[in-house]
Amino acid sequence: MDSLVTTRLASLADAEAIRAIYNHEVATSTASFDLVERTAEQQVAWLQERTGAFSVLVAEVDNCLVGFASLSPYKERAAYRSTVENSVYVANDQRGRGVAFRLLRELLAVAEQSGFHVVVARIGGGNAASIALHEKCGFVSVGVEREVGRKFGRWHDVVVMQNLLPAQSDSSTGPENS
Repeated sequence: MDSLVTTRLASLADAEAIRAIYNHEVATSTASFDLVERTAEQQVAWLQERTGAFSVLVAEVDNCLVGFASLSPYKERAAYRSTVENSVYVANDQRGRGVAFRLLRELLAVAEQSGFHVVVARIGGGNAASIALHEKCGFVSVGVEREVGRKFGRWHDVVVMQNLLPAQSDSSTGPENS
């Protein structure tokens, strides 16, 4: 890597750069199963919904935002509160430089510090690079959801991976008891 990757919490000022990265994936890949690009207003609302344990991390190279990662609730039912789902997106011209690895590694630290027990990755469209990234960060494959998404006129599978975070010293302090 020729430049240093730094990470930090996202702010509302990052909304447009995040939107550009995300919308590129919506329009060109199966990294997202969204079919319609986000508007500026939708992106701001998405960022405003992510606070505390569900904050968004961004990666910068030479003061330019080149990627982002987030944790989202896994399911609405109370018993799932200690499980979260992750997302990681990197600008197309920045791939292969360690940005995604840095974001995911730090996102896992946020999840652990927030008291979560499991981080789930749902990887669509046979994205081998994302599967390899998650394996490198300790995720294991737990199944495949066959043909659950339809994009670009084709059915796509979703590989489900999970990372069991180190046990908390006191289970009564996890997010399920918040």
